[in-house]
Amino acid sequence: MSASSVVASIRKAVHSIDKNLPVTDVESFRDVIGASVAQERFRTLLMTSFSALALLLAGVGIFGVISYWASQRAHEIGIRMALGAEQGDVLRLVVSHGMFLSLAGAAFGLVGARALTRFMSSLLYGVQPSDPLTFFAVFGILFSVALLATYIPARRATKVDPMVALRHE
Repeated sequence: MSASSVVASIRKAVHSIDKNLPVTDVESFRDVIGASVAQERFRTLLMTSFSALALLLAGVGIFGVISYWASQRAHEIGIRMALGAEQGDVLRLVVSHGMFLSLAGAAFGLVGARALTRFMSSLLYGVQPSDPLTFFAVFGILFSVALLATYIPARRATKVDPMVALRHE
């Protein structure tokens, strides 16, 4: 049954009861519900877009900082490898440095997020402002992005040729 036939049936039923009753603004239940949550849906889409962009920028920033750090220490990494350091040791060195910085930043972010819970409570639906599951989930996502962003430059640092690094000076 199409929407226009439903509207016609409603008009016919109302006019059979009272011909003077106007039948206007007939909408489906889906349209009424959709209009009632449109603002919340838009706000959620906006917050999701901004948080995804922030996550991308954080990942690119961590990648850039760790890449720069590893390139500045290429000589040292080359000496370590010439003295017998394995690729796993170099990988662990670079990743641990990057994760230390990332975890320090995440700790400051956690304190800031906890301080802003009153402001954010008006934007949340169905989630408590200090929900531990949400905090742990966000921390896990950030940790994963930071690990990936530090792993890529760390893999590149393991490819340093000790002879090239030693001759570079």
